[in-house]
Amino acid sequence: MGSIPTLDVFILTFNAAKCQINIPVFSRHLYNAFGQHASVLPELVVISLQEMAPMAQAFIGSYMLNPYFQRYESAVNVAAAKFTAEQEREHHPKDRPYTLVAMRNVGMTGIMFFTRDPVVVQSLQAAEVGFGAGDMANKGAVGLRVVCEKKEAGSDSTPRRSELTFVAAHLAAMEWNLARRNKNWENIVSGLVFEDPKGFAGRPSLQPTLQGSDESEEAQQALLGRDDSYYKALQDISIYKPSAHLFIAGDLNYRLSTTSPTSGSVFPDVDAESPNYFDHFLSRDQLIAEKAASRTLHGLSEADIKFPPTYKLTLSPKAEPETELARIGDEQDDIDEVEWSWALHRWPGWCDRVLFLDTPWWVQETTGEKMSVTAYDAIPAVRSSDHRPVFLRVKVPMLEPDGLMRIPTGPDNENELGGNQQRPVDPRIKLPFPIDFQSWEHRAQVKKWESTIGWSMLISQSKQGIMLFVTVLLVSLGTWWYRSR
Repeated sequence: MGSIPTLDVFILTFNAAKCQINIPVFSRHLYNAFGQHASVLPELVVISLQEMAPMAQAFIGSYMLNPYFQRYESAVNVAAAKFTAEQEREHHPKDRPYTLVAMRNVGMTGIMFFTRDPVVVQSLQAAEVGFGAGDMANKGAVGLRVVCEKKEAGSDSTPRRSELTFVAAHLAAMEWNLARRNKNWENIVSGLVFEDPKGFAGRPSLQPTLQGSDESEEAQQALLGRDDSYYKALQDISIYKPSAHLFIAGDLNYRLSTTSPTSGSVFPDVDAESPNYFDHFLSRDQLIAEKAASRTLHGLSEADIKFPPTYKLTLSPKAEPETELARIGDEQDDIDEVEWSWALHRWPGWCDRVLFLDTPWWVQETTGEKMSVTAYDAIPAVRSSDHRPVFLRVKVPMLEPDGLMRIPTGPDNENELGGNQQRPVDPRIKLPFPIDFQSWEHRAQVKKWESTIGWSMLISQSKQGIMLFVTVLLVSLGTWWYRSR
């Protein structure tokens, strides 16, 4: 890594199985994750959530989701306060070391963004797309784009600014839905945009540029050098903004097979001495294969996977406490070692992943600056979900926007770029799929249906919901009668 400052970023993804977490247990796991190969707290924490709440509450959103979000905020700060007290030896650590800067959801998928120093965050944008049934957000993706500013340690120089895009995603489930998962990724590239693309709809089509077949370095240089403000503006609202770092975290649902396991199927083993040790199954991972074939997660990198598949777990029941006193204190106990095995009707899979778009090759070859992964691991199973959470900790070089976009020029350009060597097209230069100009308008229309469906489900499922509906109806009728007098 070069001399420029870096941002220490921690990203966790978790399919919560529509349940609220146990704060003491989850915070203990976060505390251990914060300390893995590190002696200080990360500067930024991002949490990607899938199935974060039941569908009714998720579709209604707003205050219905606050109790779910608040538990993660509490867990992060409980873990951070304990870490600060023990690792940094502070006698009076802050109760809330992290500030929650933003939380957003698209249906059942949520994202939370924390920082230790709110001054670092200069601006923030959000975007969303749904691609579940009827394009509703039982499956979907939500993104945050932030500009961070930081000075070099011990320097009075001008602060460096860097832009980061974080996407939380939940793709189609089931082994046989491989093509649909790839289509969901296309929906993210096309529809998760940070400004309304409708204003671009009357401009000339980008299709020839986006879908061209020439992948030579000369073609990439030509694209970078184009004086086409329209194309650049459209690229800038996509997840592949050339001047921003990109991170994708979620339940991507890629499995080991397109068919369900049979009674004779051999499952991965966590015993390193076993011939069926889990790392032997990585060659069957759908995501690795589809990414290599340029059918999904274009241009993204992933740290080496050293943990077993994270789904689908069958959890052993919790032992009953021996005394009434132990039963009363159980909710405050952070020790809950969960025993688990594989569910036999699903192929285990590395469904829960965190990937990143590394610095461009022209930056790496001329400056040496790139992402530096500190840890990539799964935290222990928790009793409320059949997924294990996965986290990535990475040091992100604070490259100025111009630094990310600048391609080498000059008489030695050919040598700097590796001569005639062929490379895959960087998606920051040429999008893998065209932007959907109707994405914002379509999402707004579907969202209205989600709210209606959410309230209908909530009312039909609970007496409280029915009472609330009746109360609202009576108040509305009373107001109408009073005004009509």
